[in-house]
Amino acid sequence: MIKRERYMSQIRPFIGKELIKVLTGVRRSGKSVMLELVREELTAAGARAGQCISFNFEEMSNARLTTAEALRAEIMELARNIDGKAYLFFDEIQEVDEWERCVNSLRVELDCDIYITGSNARLLSGELATYLAGRYVEFVIYPFSFAEFSELYQEVNGQTPASDIFFKYLTIGGMPYLSNLRYAEQPSRQYLQDLYNSVVLKDVVKRNKIREVDLLERIIAYIAANVGTTFSGTSIARYFKSENRAVSPETILNYIKACEDAYLFYRVKRQDLQGKKILSSNEKYYIADHGIREAVFGGNRRDINLILENIVYMEMLRRGYNVTVGKTTTKEIDFVGEKQGKMLYVQTAYLLASPDTIEREFGAYAGIRDNFPKYVVSLDDFDMSKDGVKHMNIRTFLLAPNWD
Repeated sequence: MIKRERYMSQIRPFIGKELIKVLTGVRRSGKSVMLELVREELTAAGARAGQCISFNFEEMSNARLTTAEALRAEIMELARNIDGKAYLFFDEIQEVDEWERCVNSLRVELDCDIYITGSNARLLSGELATYLAGRYVEFVIYPFSFAEFSELYQEVNGQTPASDIFFKYLTIGGMPYLSNLRYAEQPSRQYLQDLYNSVVLKDVVKRNKIREVDLLERIIAYIAANVGTTFSGTSIARYFKSENRAVSPETILNYIKACEDAYLFYRVKRQDLQGKKILSSNEKYYIADHGIREAVFGGNRRDINLILENIVYMEMLRRGYNVTVGKTTTKEIDFVGEKQGKMLYVQTAYLLASPDTIEREFGAYAGIRDNFPKYVVSLDDFDMSKDGVKHMNIRTFLLAPNWD
């Protein structure tokens, strides 16, 4: 089991503290494993097994506990036998009706340390703001990074050239369970297709009571085909109109937002780097796991330039950057990352195969006068750094411990 130290280092300072730890992210991204890693740390620190109470609310055996009253009563009964602090782990808590009331009550009534996971961004809105405002801390758990994928892949399949591992990652993505399938192509594809169906049906359709499932699936297919491409609700509506399907831009944006809430897609806003303001039109979207895109829609090798962008964007999120697309007067920079007041600029390309391509990628930085790091990353193995802009092979970039 990968220890996922990047996440543990974020969670560790809050272990044992009264703040509720909320782990969110797309379904099957490894949230349950993170709970297990926390339990291991607690045990190593001296917590007894009986102090830990765990429930996964996707298990049928826990169906009787999916109301706030029933869950509270069960926990209070179990806690009677605990000497010391109780450690409560609730997996997929959104399945419990009015779970916020239960968690808030337990927080007040018991000497406890609470950890919850959920697969929908709305977990942190509405009632939660009323009951738990200022009393929780959130951690978004993403699918495996290339570094995590590479480590586990070599445990399963032995020493393998980094380039071969990367092209496997490019195809099947980073969902953690794939290691149990030994990364075999057909079983991995089947698993990812089933995972996609589960996300769409449970976390999008059911949670948002969507009736036009066919329309939703067509919108998802459109976004998946156009990851990293700027478009608007209006432009998608025009596309559907050309296919004799009338749908309003507002409906389209509502459906996309439901997918964002399920962590299937991430929206990236555009920033005017001269005016230092966020632009309100033509945003970009990236998919949480590019392996799902390949399994369901195909085309990762064909659209390799877009998938490399997707991989870089998700890695920037894992490392805690707030990411926008940068726009100057005449040029666009793929990613502008901001973290703790420091900036990072990244251009992503497939291959720097011609002078025109080199000029386009490096020239994007011509109007940026600050001294923050600027990168061009591609699949080229030769270093083409120039004019203060660092060129790096994408594998090296993804494996680098930092980008300062």
